[in-house]
Amino acid sequence: MTVLPDDGLSLAAEFPDATHEQWQRLVEGVLRKSGKEVSGAAAEDALSTTLEDGLRARPLYTADDSAPDPGLPGFAPFVRGGRPEGNTLGGWDVRQQHTAADGAAVLADLENGVTSLWLVAGAGGIAVSSLGRVLDGVYLDLAPVVLDAGREVEPAARELLRLYQERGVAKEAARGNLGADPLGHEARTGDSGFDFAPVAALAGLCAEEYPGLRALTVDALPYHEAGGSAAQELGSSLATGVAYLRELTEAGLTVQQAAAQLEFRYAATADQFLTIAKLRAARRLWTRVSEVCGAPGGQVQHAVTSPVMMSRRDPWVNMLRTTVATLAAGVGGADAVTVLPFDHALGLPDAFARRIARNTSTILVEESHLSRVIDPAGGSWYVERLTDELAHAGWEFFQWIEREGGQAAALRSGRLGRDLAGTWEARSAKLAKRREPVTGVSEFPNLAERLVERPPAPVPPSGGLPRVRRDEAFEALRARSDAHLAATGSRPRIFLAALGPAAAHTARLTFASNLFQAGGIEPVTEGAFEDSGATEVCLCSSDTLYEERAAEVAGELKATGAGHVFLAGRPGQYPDVDAYVFAGCDAVAVLSATLDRMGVS
Repeated sequence: MTVLPDDGLSLAAEFPDATHEQWQRLVEGVLRKSGKEVSGAAAEDALSTTLEDGLRARPLYTADDSAPDPGLPGFAPFVRGGRPEGNTLGGWDVRQQHTAADGAAVLADLENGVTSLWLVAGAGGIAVSSLGRVLDGVYLDLAPVVLDAGREVEPAARELLRLYQERGVAKEAARGNLGADPLGHEARTGDSGFDFAPVAALAGLCAEEYPGLRALTVDALPYHEAGGSAAQELGSSLATGVAYLRELTEAGLTVQQAAAQLEFRYAATADQFLTIAKLRAARRLWTRVSEVCGAPGGQVQHAVTSPVMMSRRDPWVNMLRTTVATLAAGVGGADAVTVLPFDHALGLPDAFARRIARNTSTILVEESHLSRVIDPAGGSWYVERLTDELAHAGWEFFQWIEREGGQAAALRSGRLGRDLAGTWEARSAKLAKRREPVTGVSEFPNLAERLVERPPAPVPPSGGLPRVRRDEAFEALRARSDAHLAATGSRPRIFLAALGPAAAHTARLTFASNLFQAGGIEPVTEGAFEDSGATEVCLCSSDTLYEERAAEVAGELKATGAGHVFLAGRPGQYPDVDAYVFAGCDAVAVLSATLDRMGVS
């Protein structure tokens, strides 16, 4: 047995340093085997991933990929966190959302790990008059309350303040946020008649008498849920925050008082590195804004697992998505995190779903010890570079909004909505082609799944920016299949004709089966075509066997009644083959046209 000397030498000390050029040459060799003749930087670019906002994730980052000094945790520019200790003292604030007047559910959450409440009140939520009943038994001096009441923010805030007084909560002990967000409400509803005067009055009251209460939320979720990119979400939040600073200072608050009234809400997605970078970039950008305004300080962040990524089919996968998003929010330094229950897209969550949601944070904080490290991603060349690039993209979008006249003007002119729609259109194309797969929906769907049913949730406000979901195009296809099943007793079918031995056809048979099931079309692989009950066929085999037999088999299938013949593979010239399906084809268009031909409405 060799014993290594305890002299502090690196285990790699006896090996020569590898250079970037050597790594590139190895990459060139691998790409050459796949038929790509590229060299140098082009080889590295071939392995890069294109992100939204013109960003690219490269396959390798080194110390040469410099980024501005992120500073120290708790110090400007607050990239590494808003507090020197980060979340090490007790983890992040576990904030559960409630949209229904269910006091028992509220108490169950608080007794089992939740540390603050997010109450959606008014239209699309809990009646303002029911807030007292919902908070019955809640120790309001211990559990912070965050309101989200839209246009009814003033009566909801006054009711909460009344409850504090009625229950003997000292003003300095009250914690939370009254949730005023006029521009967020306008983005949701298109309602531009929100009077800011009562909001300014609430902010002044909090500044003077309730040091632990904030009056306003800068909610970036409306822009994320309309299909916006990370940079668009950042830019919109900055423009909204600046608009509120202007309104509050005009109402008589100092810049310091006004800035202290704001809390920022961002989406956390299953793209963990982008989420980490977004939260870090948001703090850096707001620090720059506050410095220019004369009130340098950090940003209080509330991260919410993205509603856009939640699927209605196979909703159990949402548990995995929200776990990754919560991890990213924690690593990114969010002060509070809301994990939406896995059945959020289906209606009101049940007790099991709420339990899993709150336990997600508990596991990451208590069992995985995620919060024990301050800024765990700090120093990563990739994360630091991505943070810097995203900060520049977000700042550019913020400047564009300011040139448009500010957030309100950009909303009312429709320019902001069109920009967000353009981003979503590009992303929808990737989703349709399964370049951005959705597990359980566009990839590995389960036609035999038993749909999860939930009581309907209150209808959220609408009329402004749309709310999109990654699963929407495939969900529409599956809904057509479900209706056909209910009407006829069977799903639309396609026969998969496997040519040759298993080694030749298995890969493409699996691909085709997965593809057609994503549209609710049941693949039939056993028996003969004429006994399958299908009118369409997909040939599955290797390129070699296609050359030998595809034309012949397609002709025979047409002769026995096949109305449409697909071939799983790249387009070629085969008689009687009507269409081709392959990785990167527009799956939504293919599946929609197939259901149309089958008469499935």
